[in-house]
Amino acid sequence: MPTEHSRLRLAGIVALVVALLVVAAGLWTRQSRASQLKERAADAVVPTVALIAPSRTPAGNLELPARIEAWARAPIYARVSGYLKRWNVDIGAPVKSGQLLAEIEAPDLDQQLAQARAEAATARANEQLAAATAKRWQSLLESDSVSRQDVEDRVGDAAAKQATAKAAQANVERLQALTGYLKLTAPFDGVVTARNTDVGALIGVGGGPGSELFVVSDIRRLRVYVSVPQRQVAQVVIGTKAKLMVPERPGQSFEATVTSTSQAISSGSGAMLVQLSVANPKGELLPGGFATVRFDAPGEPGLAVPPGALITGRAGVQVATVDANSHVKLETVTITRDLGNIVEIAGIKPDTQVIDGPPDGISDGDAVRVAAPAKKGAS
Repeated sequence: MPTEHSRLRLAGIVALVVALLVVAAGLWTRQSRASQLKERAADAVVPTVALIAPSRTPAGNLELPARIEAWARAPIYARVSGYLKRWNVDIGAPVKSGQLLAEIEAPDLDQQLAQARAEAATARANEQLAAATAKRWQSLLESDSVSRQDVEDRVGDAAAKQATAKAAQANVERLQALTGYLKLTAPFDGVVTARNTDVGALIGVGGGPGSELFVVSDIRRLRVYVSVPQRQVAQVVIGTKAKLMVPERPGQSFEATVTSTSQAISSGSGAMLVQLSVANPKGELLPGGFATVRFDAPGEPGLAVPPGALITGRAGVQVATVDANSHVKLETVTITRDLGNIVEIAGIKPDTQVIDGPPDGISDGDAVRVAAPAKKGAS
């Protein structure tokens, strides 16, 4: 029979073995966790990146916002004060050159003209009397009946009366010319695009913005104005063809031609103003509207990457590429066009693998881990 002492000794040995096993398991677990942490730290040192291949952009396409203006636009102002007697055309009406638009009634002008005619008649009578008097005095001078001084006074008075008569007649002709402005006519063939008066309205002599009575526009041909950035001005020369698109006619385009350029870069916008002309025989294009002009200039297709692939710093604009040994190489590029969701750049080859969204602080020679095969850039 085992004694009490042997049983206690056996229990102590078992407890010691269990304790040793627990300590060994703890040490093993700690070592395993330390190894895992070391592996994770090593993984964190080498960032994982995704590669993209630059996408192709159409060759030479340049789309810019533009505004449309009538080929000729004439605001019609009043030259005389009065009341609008009647108008003959409304907005949207086609008119011919010289066609009557409206008539103004000016009773004050009629009275001024009558007064001027009376004054001219008086001046002519005075002129005739002074001329006859001067002639008589000149005949008396031949017989030495009057002094030469008196004769010269009569001759000078006749000349003054003649000048007064001419001035009075000129005033009559001026008022007669003003009566011609009582009828408002179209200066050229076109369309009435504004009417800012009505029958009975008080008309004042005007010439400032907003005081025009009518506006006549020639819309058979339109002018298109677009500001071309300095980088692309070499693509736009006189005679260049372009496509014009307007929002009210989706899917339809009109051919426009560059007719002139400002030959100067605006310091405010960094662009050159370009004028194009576009035929509008059906009146489909509306003056005063906004449009988009696309220049299809010849050239090689460009390469584009998403904006997030660009790195901007002291060295300028760069992209991060990966070589065959999974090391980073920074390439300096130049932005040629900003197309919104992609940016066209120059300075890399079509087969270059570019890091999409490079980590902060990335530099030449850094080791990286490629997460997946290269994908095409955004288009």
